Amino acid sequence: MNRKFQFLFGTLLAGSLLLVGCQGDGNKSSKSDDFSIPDSIFDNKPLMISKDAMNDIIENLSSPIEMAALLKSAGVPFQQKYLAPTNRVDGLTTNFEQALNLGVYGCDLGYLNMYEKTGSIINSMTAIKNLANALRIGQFFDFNTIKRLATNNENIDSLMYISVSAFNNMDEYLRENNRSNISALLMTGMWLEGMYLAGQVAKESPNASDIIERIGDQKLVLNDLILVLKNYKSDPSFAKLIKEIELIKKEYENVRITYEMGEPEAKEIDGMLVIIQTDKQNVEISNETLGKIISAIENARSMIINL
Repeated sequence: MNRKFQFLFGTLLAGSLLLVGCQGDGNKSSKSDDFSIPDSIFDNKPLMISKDAMNDIIENLSSPIEMAALLKSAGVPFQQKYLAPTNRVDGLTTNFEQALNLGVYGCDLGYLNMYEKTGSIINSMTAIKNLANALRIGQFFDFNTIKRLATNNENIDSLMYISVSAFNNMDEYLRENNRSNISALLMTGMWLEGMYLAGQVAKESPNASDIIERIGDQKLVLNDLILVLKNYKSDPSFAKLIKEIELIKKEYENVRITYEMGEPEAKEIDGMLVIIQTDKQNVEISNETLGKIISAIENARSMIINL
């Protein structure tokens, strides 16, 4: 499982060994396979970063499950109003729009799963299934099983595992089949939506220090994300997206991240000696800077969900 979706509890990893089925019309053609900068460009022109480096960056983006778990652990109640509306999917007609918004809905699904809001999962999954089919990756969603688990409030761990596995398998398929541009957009949509959720909570719960720190430490991730997107900057849609993301980066200039080196500690866990790193990261972010970052994220997210 890729790191970006690794924040699953032990019972999830050891237990729910349900396979993602091949339900849905995975071969359905997209309405507009419109990218002018396919991965094949890599064969003829130098990369800003290598494909392997790009894959590593994508795999290290923050997980929507991790972000949702952080919000829940902070005691922040679920808010339906934070989620992107699902009644607009039919209006998304290009690969670019579909891939970005698939990432947004994927993050929202993680949020719904974490808070066990099974009643709302069906709408989110329907939107995801339609977009995935349009992008010809719908074969990775076992919609019937997800619907059954959600409708009957069965085994939330299994529901979460299937959802996470679907996105992992889909992302891996995209990057192995010369469609890393779609994967980059999918991950960008997920990252932005996760940051949007965190920002909304930070605005309403200013004492949520862990959430504010998580927003601040995304300064490093953001630099890598921009590097990935710039591989496709010759495409006008990518160029517009990059400008929006760079506006977010600008607001991060006053965020200061420092590190304190700690002595490794040896602990016995389940009969095995494990070395625990004790290095500490410190994130300094003022309320003013936090507000500007949240505002820039809101603007970029608004652009995506209003395409």
